[in-house]
Amino acid sequence: MRLRQGAADAQTTYSDDPAAMARQWAEQGAQWLHVVDLDGAFDGTPKNWDSVRAILKAVQIPVQLGGGLRTRKQIEDALAMGVSRCVVGTKACESSSFVKELAAAVGDRVAVGIDARDGFVAVKGWTEKTKLTAVDFAKQVDTLGIQHIIFTDVSTDGMLTGPNLPAITGMCAAVKCSVIASGGVGNTEHIHALRKLTEQCRNLTGVIVGKALYDGRVKLQLC
Repeated sequence: MRLRQGAADAQTTYSDDPAAMARQWAEQGAQWLHVVDLDGAFDGTPKNWDSVRAILKAVQIPVQLGGGLRTRKQIEDALAMGVSRCVVGTKACESSSFVKELAAAVGDRVAVGIDARDGFVAVKGWTEKTKLTAVDFAKQVDTLGIQHIIFTDVSTDGMLTGPNLPAITGMCAAVKCSVIASGGVGNTEHIHALRKLTEQCRNLTGVIVGKALYDGRVKLQLC
């Protein structure tokens, strides 16, 4: 399932077999698989563990999981299950001590997801916009020991019109940790533009592609 600009009422369901889709992307050459428990993101607690387990059995590539992970135990359970990296967002925004403790405990097996709407952090499945700017939040978690940030510009997500390159550039300039861009990729030219941006932003280490893959606009073999 995919959302459009983070709206729960603007969703598209592509398959009722997540494991089969995961296997398809792995066979096409994906180096990582980014999985989001959308139900968990909206409800505040993981809802699709069985589907995650099926995905882990279906592929050999690393799996990154986000959506509803808001306690240490949930994260430890996910990692024990075989998830390679967990993504925390809402809880990271609420508690800097939680972020610091998590970074010390699991190192690069945790990433902070920073979802920005109009430049400000959006939480709880993107339903609430905070008064904290995305860049300020990024600087904060960077100093707490987080090694990976996943930066999503909500306005571009699912729109296929291209990533927000100025915002990504600003994010990379603000932190020393790695930044993974998300949102807006609609074709291979957008991916090439991000690859070109790495000449300036050395800590831009990856891009998450969703809707464009499902719609056939991007072929992994051509990236």
